Amino acid sequence: MKDILETKEFRELVSKKNRISILLTALELIMYFGYVLVLAFKKELLSQKITEGLTVGIPVGIAIIVLSWLLTGVYVFWANTYYDKVVEQIKNKVRR
Repeated sequence: MKDILETKEFRELVSKKNRISILLTALELIMYFGYVLVLAFKKELLSQKITEGLTVGIPVGIAIIVLSWLLTGVYVFWANTYYDKVVEQIKNKVRR
């Protein structure tokens, strides 16, 4: 196991995983806290009525939830198409 941890490929993979994780987490936090900050300080933006009983805040909130799912999907897609393959390549290389 120690051999895997010392390979250049493994360190590069960890670096890429950290970058994509941090990027997607930052996007999520910006969306969520942006919504909360707008709600706290510019409530009138989200309280504008679209129709009777529906304000701008409701579809924006739903959009944030959907975008969160999409960001999760982006990570899963990346992990399945790139990360898992590279992990297998590294394991196979070290086993030889």
